[in-house]
Amino acid sequence: MISEKAYETKTNEEILSNFLQTRDPGMKQELVLRYSYLVKTIAMQMRGVYISFAEMDDIVNEGIIALMGAIDKFDSDRNVKFVSYASLRIRGAIIDFARKQDWAPRSVRKMAKEIDNATGELYIELGRSPTEGEVAAKLGLDIEKYRKALADTSLYNMFSLDALLEESQGGFSEMVDGRYFDEPSQKLQKAELYKVLKEAIETLKPKEQMVISLYYRKELNMKEIAKILEVSEPRISQIQSNAIRHLRKALEKYMGR
Repeated sequence: MISEKAYETKTNEEILSNFLQTRDPGMKQELVLRYSYLVKTIAMQMRGVYISFAEMDDIVNEGIIALMGAIDKFDSDRNVKFVSYASLRIRGAIIDFARKQDWAPRSVRKMAKEIDNATGELYIELGRSPTEGEVAAKLGLDIEKYRKALADTSLYNMFSLDALLEESQGGFSEMVDGRYFDEPSQKLQKAELYKVLKEAIETLKPKEQMVISLYYRKELNMKEIAKILEVSEPRISQIQSNAIRHLRKALEKYMGR
């Protein structure tokens, strides 16, 4: 086993390459320490998925296990960076953990479905995306109750989008054995998926695009986004919920649902 000092001058890539050849447990431990930031970053980014039923420490533990698995199963001959591969495994582990909790109350699922149905029906009737007031009226709610319903269902919609993204990319099991990265059909599917998402994002309202960008790309939390846009946190939740619902609808259409 190599001493800790021997790692100081080595890059992450060098240690990973050596580990894949030697399977030295000390190297694996060093890699887990060096890449643990990935787990924390993804856990923070996906906090909306689990915040109502799990502590971040629990999610980090799940992520660390996934990271260790990624280190063991990574194939350097495949055309993919380790960070990308590990990130997919960590994200998939968090989604799997959330699925097992069955955390969303039936009332939340029911309301999310009713909002989706009302939005879809109005889109067909009007030939455009309906306003908040139009959807609220369709549901028989005043605008404040409708906005509260949006906030209540935002976490469920966020999780649904993440799960649908995973499914549309061929499933986590396929990512683990590497087929997602190598098979031409999988690459084509990924390219099509990104095209669908890009087009869907372009149809969002400017504030919705901004919230999605700040949340997923800049990894800011609701409080930080609210400060930037100078609105309340509940309002940011509503904007995000509308945007995610729209993106999820686009993905469902793409998948033929």
